[in-house]
Amino acid sequence: MTSQLIEHELDQVEKKYGIDLSRGHKNTIEADETYYPQIEQDIKNEAAIMAPHYETFYSLEKTVRRLITATLSAAEGTNWWLSHRIKAELRKVAEERQKREIDSAVTPRSEEPIDFCTFGELGEIIKNNWDVFASIFSSIKAVERVMSNLNILRGPIAHCSQLADDEIVRLQLTMRDWFRLME
Repeated sequence: MTSQLIEHELDQVEKKYGIDLSRGHKNTIEADETYYPQIEQDIKNEAAIMAPHYETFYSLEKTVRRLITATLSAAEGTNWWLSHRIKAELRKVAEERQKREIDSAVTPRSEEPIDFCTFGELGEIIKNNWDVFASIFSSIKAVERVMSNLNILRGPIAHCSQLADDEIVRLQLTMRDWFRLME
């Protein structure tokens, strides 16, 4: 996460001063100009500004999924998804999403049912299994607060809206809060 924040700051320096620090970044939209010739420059600029925040959240969400999987596997074994640890309703919803994706003839994003849970549902899994997560996190109330804040910040990132400067700071601070919970 620290590296991503540094990368973001370097991106801002490059934009502000119109320089290229030759860090190897490839602007995807420029590469796809043949396919998307009508995208206006302001939209391209917004996408470039938002890309690091998407990367940050993508990394966080993948990390949370891995943490849940590793923790519940240690507690219940490899069939943890089918154990009492995951509520039947959540299992059903995730498996329906997985089936819907398979039935749509697109490449499935994953074979793991947890990958079909929303970010909010991941927080519920942690709370519902506090007996095993209490050794990782300092407070269930703090986990609820941080996960709620992250879920709110996730909305604009996931739905192609630009984050206000205050929300960028809030995202950075909330990410720090998340990792502080595990100290």
